[in-house]
Amino acid sequence: MDATTSGTPAIQYHNIPDQPITAIIVAPVPTFQRNQRHCFGESTPGEFPLAASPSIVLHVLTACNLDPQDLAKLEASATCSFFRQPANFAPDYQLSISELAALDMCQKRAIFKPMTEAERQDLKQKCGGSWKLVLRFLLAGEACCRRENSQAIAGPGHSIAVTSKGVVYSFGSNSSGQLGHGTTEEEWRPRPIRSLQGIRIIQAAAGAGRTMLISDAGQVYAFGKDSFGEAEYGVQGTKLVTSPQLVESLKNIFVVQAAIGNFFTAVLSREGRVYTFSWGNDARLGHHTEPNDVEPHPLLGTLENIPVVQIAAGYCYLLALACQPSGMAVYSVGCGLGGKLGHGSRTDEKHPRLIEQFQLLNLQPVVVAAGAWHAAVVGQDGRVCTWGWGRYGCLGHGNEECESVPKVVQALNDVKAVHVATGDYTTFVVSEDGDVYSFGCGESASLGHNAIADGQGNRHANVLTPQLVTSLKQVNERVVQISLTNSIYWNAHTFALTESGKLYAFGAGDKGQLGIELVNNQTERGNPERVDIDLS
Repeated sequence: MDATTSGTPAIQYHNIPDQPITAIIVAPVPTFQRNQRHCFGESTPGEFPLAASPSIVLHVLTACNLDPQDLAKLEASATCSFFRQPANFAPDYQLSISELAALDMCQKRAIFKPMTEAERQDLKQKCGGSWKLVLRFLLAGEACCRRENSQAIAGPGHSIAVTSKGVVYSFGSNSSGQLGHGTTEEEWRPRPIRSLQGIRIIQAAAGAGRTMLISDAGQVYAFGKDSFGEAEYGVQGTKLVTSPQLVESLKNIFVVQAAIGNFFTAVLSREGRVYTFSWGNDARLGHHTEPNDVEPHPLLGTLENIPVVQIAAGYCYLLALACQPSGMAVYSVGCGLGGKLGHGSRTDEKHPRLIEQFQLLNLQPVVVAAGAWHAAVVGQDGRVCTWGWGRYGCLGHGNEECESVPKVVQALNDVKAVHVATGDYTTFVVSEDGDVYSFGCGESASLGHNAIADGQGNRHANVLTPQLVTSLKQVNERVVQISLTNSIYWNAHTFALTESGKLYAFGAGDKGQLGIELVNNQTERGNPERVDIDLS
């Protein structure tokens, strides 16, 4: 087709005369004088050359999201005092560049933004008097609890899934209204909780017959059994709550995490304070209460002035990951049967007590998990420690013996772990590469090893040392979170969440808790199967 007939204007061509190469004038290459790097003002040689423009340095430090430890190293540098001197910037003219960078990064965190100046200063003092330590506290909580990120919770018989946008889905057993849909009917497919529309949920906890959800505003919604402290089996409470209800007694506490144990419930405030409900009639948690008590009580003792970043609840005991100026530490309180408190004995503790073994192991804990009868920790260096009742090999040490103090899982020495999850005599570990290892009780096929568990087609075999979950390797995606049922009465099921927000489920599914339809009278699923829900 001719350009003129198509309506497209004709292209005008211009003749460019050829030029001899000699006619093209080449500009001379300028010679640069090599200047000696120098300092400004009255600075002495060796000072940072950008000292005259500290705002540029501050912007770079903040934009790069440096680790608090890196900021501390800059400030401690023996050759450059620039990072230690007052930067003369608002809001505090006496703060150094490193401290200002840490404060700027704190102000990006969701739970820090709404805090008043008085609350911020109080948190600063509680963390050790430094904004770098406050930043470490905030980052540690985000890393171990998946705040602001998607997550899946494999509860006892029912399941909760939270998308990255804060939308909540629930499915499975619903005899107590724990799914929050206003009914007591089971759900075999993920169903959004409609009554929460407009409320962004950032954390969830599931116990036997009850569920707790936490919004980005720090409010707590609960449904299912109306008691915070009853036993998980056989007791229904005075009434059932079938749709999310605001917990009135927590309205004045900005909550960031909840943990449901047997006979008690615990919540964690944004300032790092732990509060517990119930199970205190014999001062087991440092206070006297009744099982049906709905008032939160601050956990007394050594943690009153030490900020906590994560809590984990097992069968009648609580673990707390605390952020001390000297480093991260783990405290335990409650029932000591099986050595699960980690103090070298099986005695109970009425007040939180520091687990000293991590100092001897030179291990900085970053993630803590409390199973029904055993516990686990991931260190900053990727090592995994387990302790407590070793039944079915759930400690991963190649035997079924109890360990009353944390012990490094030697079989994982070549694996750098980043996440750990525990259930009823079952443990899962996620590596930095997204590989998943499991060990312990193989009941309900919840370990994910399917027919290769013992080489004879028994997918229910117990596993005494960590084994790679090859069935998850086949999904060809990096796993970022594992959740498994933490109950001594319910058959276990397991969730694996991938980096892209895909959710895979396996294990017991007799109540619809897998979110997958089972056929031909099946009650469980041995291989991970994709749940029809996108959590990204």
